[in-house]
Amino acid sequence: MSLKRTQKKRLITKHRTHDKDTGSPQVQVGILTTEINLLTDHLQEHKKDHSARRGLLGKVARRRTLLNYLRMNKPDDYQEVLEKNKLKK
Repeated sequence: MSLKRTQKKRLITKHRTHDKDTGSPQVQVGILTTEINLLTDHLQEHKKDHSARRGLLGKVARRRTLLNYLRMNKPDDYQEVLEKNKLKK
């Protein structure tokens, strides 16, 4: 259910703001979105996996916090992140 190292590196490369960027909110939102999609697919098949559901809710809350930060402090980056990750407002 977790991302492999190569998948994570690919996501970091896609979302980074400069060459050495690995932890900006944009990168974190990209990684969390992929993990949320994986967990959602897992829970479609395994409906009674409550520990995975709890992890999913934590990841969704963390992504929401990062998106709120971007919306308040960097509106242009916020719009770009929404479009890249195909998220609703």
